[in-house]
Amino acid sequence: MKTVGFIGLGVMGQSMVRNLMKAGFEVQAYTRTKEKAADLLAEGVRWCDSVEAVCQNADAVITIVGYPSDVESLYFGDGMILQSAEPGTLVIDMTTSSPLLAERIADAAIDCSLLPLDAPVTGGDVGAKNGTLSILVGGGEYAFTKARPLFEAMGQSIERMGYAGSGQYGKLANQIAIAGIMMGNAEMLAFTKRAGLNPDQLRQTIRGGAAGSWTLENLVPRMIVEDYAPGFFIKHFLKDMKLALESAEQLNIKLPSLELAYKLYSILEENGYGENGTQALIEYYMHQDV
Repeated sequence: MKTVGFIGLGVMGQSMVRNLMKAGFEVQAYTRTKEKAADLLAEGVRWCDSVEAVCQNADAVITIVGYPSDVESLYFGDGMILQSAEPGTLVIDMTTSSPLLAERIADAAIDCSLLPLDAPVTGGDVGAKNGTLSILVGGGEYAFTKARPLFEAMGQSIERMGYAGSGQYGKLANQIAIAGIMMGNAEMLAFTKRAGLNPDQLRQTIRGGAAGSWTLENLVPRMIVEDYAPGFFIKHFLKDMKLALESAEQLNIKLPSLELAYKLYSILEENGYGENGTQALIEYYMHQDV
């Protein structure tokens, strides 16, 4: 496997492309806004001006875009991936998307003699940059084995969770856990500040105990200094939580903590924080009139 077609050059996608290139893959890319690709083009990525073009002569086509509707539009229709990719091509969606859509794509892809995988990632902008993403994969064993060198270029913890849709279910489970962790850390920090404690001193003290987490190490410091630059957009986290709530309803399980997190982040989006990182949740707690 040599050539990778890549669609989606956002915060995550750009770093993932760089790591693929470091591993020796040739990357040809397409995104709706060519200006987003300027730096990568200067680094050796080949630009394609359509979905059809990015699929040509590609051993694998990877997508990581914003919403399930974006995924659906890329895979289905004239000139899109399922119609344009050559038989035997890996088609890998790394967007956090709907498990049911992943199953539908897989069924259609197999009918086209393609090798489909749903492979959403976690680890944020830091993991994408460092090539340490966790990758949760759904799909067949053969396709997973064939795609493993690609995943190893971008991530560290790589697991096949099951057949089509399982990667998406795994990622949504991850987002459920994160939602609770984000609320816990934001509440801890708001309480710490209101009590007059030094928040970074407290963070350093508790990091080795049961409260220690990736969020405490990487996002709480950003909360403390009010750095809300997006490693992961609030608007995309809301999308993920909505997908998890929809899946929970289909699975007949109630998730009250997730429902609360969705409500709080929705309030932030309504107040203009949708383009900020998820650590901006602290703003909800710091501006309460109590």
